[in-house]
Amino acid sequence: MPETASQQTTSPDPAAGYEPTGRTIPTRSRERASYDRETVHSILDAACLCHLGFVRDGAPVVLPTLFGRVCERLYVHGSTGSRPLRAADGNDAGLPVCLTVTHVDGLVLARSAFHHSLNYRSVVVHGTAYTVTDPEERRVALDAIVDQVVPGRSKDARPADGKELAATAVIRLDLREVSAKIRTGGPNDDPQDIGLPHWSGVVPVAPAFAAPVPADDLDPAIEVPTYLNTLGSTGTDTADRPTEAPRI
Repeated sequence: MPETASQQTTSPDPAAGYEPTGRTIPTRSRERASYDRETVHSILDAACLCHLGFVRDGAPVVLPTLFGRVCERLYVHGSTGSRPLRAADGNDAGLPVCLTVTHVDGLVLARSAFHHSLNYRSVVVHGTAYTVTDPEERRVALDAIVDQVVPGRSKDARPADGKELAATAVIRLDLREVSAKIRTGGPNDDPQDIGLPHWSGVVPVAPAFAAPVPADDLDPAIEVPTYLNTLGSTGTDTADRPTEAPRI
């Protein structure tokens, strides 16, 4: 029987890693792959933008979009008219997708062009996405997507009304077939290139948040929330993240 969006997935042992599969074992640099659950979660939680890939009319499509994580589930939202959400809606078989998240941590500059690289952290998720129809799960999912962008923001904003909810579709992708891949360290120069007169090393890359800019029509009496003043200063804040998936 096909799994539907309303079925509950039991949370696995946090200490257990994800089981490698033929699709999650890289063909190159296998030593960089990780199936550790905490590592995967930390990479996902530090991002709010993912790329969602699927096949439509026999051709590949990849869309950048916001997402949210709730335990072992990822939620993606969009217009009810968007292609992947239309494809998943009402389909008991779901929509086969591939979702990716990537952080660039450094530019790795070697003495040779061949050995230039990036330091990065990435996650690739394979699976089947299902439309979320249960009202409570949709609420949890939409809050999670808002809080993925700015932790704590869902509690400091008007929730979607009936008209907005009717125009919003949500799909769910369970974290089952998952892998992380990480590169750290300096360039891997060939021994014969060490003496070449070219700079070699790493240029660190890190996200930066500037001071919040208020809306033109914002009441001057409304102060900047603390969670915006500290955004990015202490890493990802998971205090408001649900500790278990909604039980539907």
